[in-house]
Formats: sequence, structure tokens, C-alpha cells
Amino acid sequence: MHDEQSPRSRLVLADTPNAVALARLHAADVLAGWGVAAEVVETARLLVSELATNAVRHSEDGEEPAPPYSSQSDVRTFELALEAVSGAIRLSVWDRDVRPPVLKEVGVDATGGRGIFIVAALSRAWGYYPTRSATGKVVWAEIALASTGPGESRDAMTSSSLGQPATGGCRVPEDARAEPNLIGRVLVGIREL
Repeated sequence: MHDEQSPRSRLVLADTPNAVALARLHAADVLAGWGVAAEVVETARLLVSELATNAVRHSEDGEEPAPPYSSQSDVRTFELALEAVSGAIRLSVWDRDVRPPVLKEVGVDATGGRGIFIVAALSRAWGYYPTRSATGKVVWAEIALASTGPGESRDAMTSSSLGQPATGGCRVPEDARAEPNLIGRVLVGIREL
């Protein structure tokens, strides 16, 4: 992946229920084609699933949708972007909702609300920024291509700026990281979809 121009891929999807599965398949196919390690591809699939789910759930901007066969019916879309950057894969999802993502603490038995928590726990850095040319925001996450080596802290990895506003980055404190059993249950749930 030492090309002069980093590999990039963009996919626009309608915010329909099957869009999340299509986004996951697209990410896995593209990243495998780039020669990304299987464990990084699996993590990317999970993160894409969480980001795309949020885009589909929050795409309406609080508006009441028109009936599907109405002449006023608008097909809402979101965009998934994949890019190789500085020893990592960056996943970005643009959606129409201007509200920032919220990192919530949820109970073990909760049936939802932990998407951004999972993104924060499994990525080396993540954040969001408002878009300039269209209504909405972009939520992004980076997955390291290589594990952190001896002497290199996770904090050093997350402090690198890759052209995004410094205020858009968020991190989960070390003591708030997800327990491995929770992540395992989520992965099993994703594979069953």
C-alpha cells in the first residue's frame, strides 16, 4: 500500500434496511482486495455496521417521511468512504443528521445504544465533523493496520491528526474500554445477521 495515491473507495447507499449489510459486504470486499489482514477486515465490518446503522436510523432529520409511492417521496442516502491513511484504514460515513454522535454508557442487558461505544473501543481514533457542502455530518473511525508495538502507547497513536479538526476527535478513557465479553457477544450477533 505504498502507492503514490492512497487507495480510496466510496459507495452511496439508500437508507433502507438492507443498506447496512450491503455496506459491510462492500467494506470486506474492498479491504480484502487491498490486501488488508483478515482481522482488520473483521473489525472494519463491525465498525461499518455500527456507523451505517446510525446513518440509517438518524437519516430522517426528525422529518415525517412521505409514503413510499408518493410523488413527494425522497430516497434518502448516506455515503460510506474507505481510505488507507498513515498505517490505518479510515472508515467514514456521511449522513444527513446534523446532531453529533453521542458516546453513551449502557447496561450489559441493553438492546441498543452502544454503537458509538463499540466504535470508540475498537478504533485507534474516531470523531466527526459537520459537512460544508451538504446538510449533515461525517463520522469517521480508524483501524490500525499493525498492532501497537512495545514502547508505543495508544495515546500516541490517537494524537495523530489526519487533516480533520482537532475538536472532532473523541477517545474513550482507558478505564472505560469495553469488556472483551461484551465485544464478543456483539460480534456473534453481527455474524448471525
